[in-house]
Amino acid sequence: METSTEGTAPDPAGGDAPAAPAPPSPAVGPPASAPAGASTGADALPASAEPAASATPAAVATSAVAVAVPPRSLSPSRASDFMQCPLLYRFRVIDKLPEKPSEAATRGTLVHAVLERLFDAPAAERTAPRARSLVPGQWDRLRESRPEVVELFADDPEGERLARWLGEAEQLVERWFSLEDPTRLEPAERELFVEAELDSGLKLRGIIDRVDVAPSGDVRIVDYKTGKAPRPEYAEGALFQMKFYALVVWRLKNVVPRRLQLVYLGSGDVLTYDPAVADLERVERKLHALWEAIQLATETGNWRPRPTKLCGWCDHQAVCPEFGGTPPPYPLRIGAPESGGGEQGRMGPD
Repeated sequence: METSTEGTAPDPAGGDAPAAPAPPSPAVGPPASAPAGASTGADALPASAEPAASATPAAVATSAVAVAVPPRSLSPSRASDFMQCPLLYRFRVIDKLPEKPSEAATRGTLVHAVLERLFDAPAAERTAPRARSLVPGQWDRLRESRPEVVELFADDPEGERLARWLGEAEQLVERWFSLEDPTRLEPAERELFVEAELDSGLKLRGIIDRVDVAPSGDVRIVDYKTGKAPRPEYAEGALFQMKFYALVVWRLKNVVPRRLQLVYLGSGDVLTYDPAVADLERVERKLHALWEAIQLATETGNWRPRPTKLCGWCDHQAVCPEFGGTPPPYPLRIGAPESGGGEQGRMGPD
């Protein structure tokens, strides 16, 4: 995952209308030329999935201890943030304002962890009961690595809401078995960190949920979503993240992935797309234009809010001008942002 993007605020792309049935997933055999290395982690803060209370001024003040630096790379989540609202990008990337964990985003992280760990078992043992049995242990691990998620159920002394929430996670895990057959899959990579620097100097990075490599060498990039599939008119927006990953893999390995696949566990749909070089070139041009806009905002300190219906789910209403708030003092010096140098790209541990 790029980070778990599940649990972000509801988007017009995600509706209750069922998506058109997707073509069957091609069988993937043992990897022939798998990309090397893997890593787990996240480079994005989860956004709230339900209308949440805005960050308090005290919380904002607490975040001021973080050292602000100009942005030096772009991930799918942060690119989407800037396109949604430049001020939201600033709050997350430059100010690093805290955000409360949400049940939906945390559930997405939990489900991703279960699906990743399931592939540790031999193929014949990758069953739905085994996958469900992994949920409690992965929840314990998540609480240890991210203690802040415990507050989600602080007002649930009897544990009823937690039990219901864990049950929902188990249902999402079980639904996956109706969409893919893990006994026939041997992923080349899971939770793969990728990073590539384009000729322009723009550094792209992210975390891919799963990479399958067929005996023919064809590469399939797979991403799990615990939300519902988008309505057809919003499918292009949903594919932006996948095309981003495909561009990075292409620039790193000089291989265009054969298929991009989004698995929507919330609605039981699979969205696939077979990219061409022209698609990835268009994405590259779009990202260059986006990065130029980010650099300009960084240099000038001019981060404008872009009000939409998604504002109702934003954690930062208390410091947003659209809600009568005042952003914290801009922590960067007004002037040309620093340019990064370094290696051309990598796939594997950070």
